Amino acid sequence: MPFERLTLPWWTLRLALGGAAFLAGLDKYFNLLANWPGYLSPLAASLIPMEPSTFMHVIGVVEMAVGAVILLGYTRLGGYVAALWLAGIALELVTTGRFFDVAVRDAVMALTAFTLARMTEAGVGAEAGAHAAVRAGSERGAPGIAASRRHTTA
Repeated sequence: MPFERLTLPWWTLRLALGGAAFLAGLDKYFNLLANWPGYLSPLAASLIPMEPSTFMHVIGVVEMAVGAVILLGYTRLGGYVAALWLAGIALELVTTGRFFDVAVRDAVMALTAFTLARMTEAGVGAEAGAHAAVRAGSERGAPGIAASRRHTTA
């Protein structure tokens, strides 16, 4: 399979998911995109030991961190964390009894984050530090990415 053809989709996923996570996290402090505490189900609100707006600020820090991890090139780790995070958000939204459209959107975003992580595992794109490791390996006579791609199974 020509991995070069997958580079543009990989970069698209990386920038879109990383940027969306970072910006959504930042907006937890400004509520310009949405009234974020309104998305918290009564069940979840009863379980957290703080005000919903304070909880959303904490969530915002986590989302900005995940977005930054993806944008900085740690796409395998960030993709898996984002996939689990978004799946959890989708489930939480279902418990509100409303926002089913947003829950479906977040479930689809979870699948795209999973896809980004799997593409990275398959050797598409460039995870942070990967180029330096490949260069160092090839200088020592170790096989490079091309050789490892032939042996990669998904």
